[in-house]
Amino acid sequence: MAVNNKTYNNVVNFLARLGQYHEQISTVSVGDIYDVAIDKNLKMPLLHINPINVTTGDSELVYNFQIFIMDLVSNDMALQTREQYDLSKLINNNNNQQEVWNQTLGIATDFIGMLRHSSRQSLEGVNDINFPLYFTQDQFTLDPFQERFDDLASGWVFQIGVKVMNDFDTCNIPVTNQGAGY
Repeated sequence: MAVNNKTYNNVVNFLARLGQYHEQISTVSVGDIYDVAIDKNLKMPLLHINPINVTTGDSELVYNFQIFIMDLVSNDMALQTREQYDLSKLINNNNNQQEVWNQTLGIATDFIGMLRHSSRQSLEGVNDINFPLYFTQDQFTLDPFQERFDDLASGWVFQIGVKVMNDFDTCNIPVTNQGAGY
């Protein structure tokens, strides 16, 4: 059976579609994290896909990415949950930082779950969950972050490897045989 090799575009578009399917994610972006321009018109929460590298195996490629899930921190006290409001002895409870970390961590674990267990692994028309075209099987470390853009953005970042089959077919490589030593 011939392997349907997946390209970088296939994998990035797949990850972006997972973000599109999640009802809490408002915006998906791809590229270097320093290229993200957070302004008043950008809808949050944001899923950002930052490519790191690609590693090869005998019959696979692993596309490695940093995934950022972020939202804006607000100083509006009305956005605090009742539980946060009741914790009056907290030193810095003048914003919703804790709630942003809580919400974005939930989204991040949803994203990992969709890659591990969801029928969304087979977006190419194969409806067999045991035949994932894109999958991951790693354990993950999710790190909280805060970054100052125009406003304070906060959330979680983690690295993920998306494993795809690759047959490294040499039959259709665009090379000439002249001087190649074949």
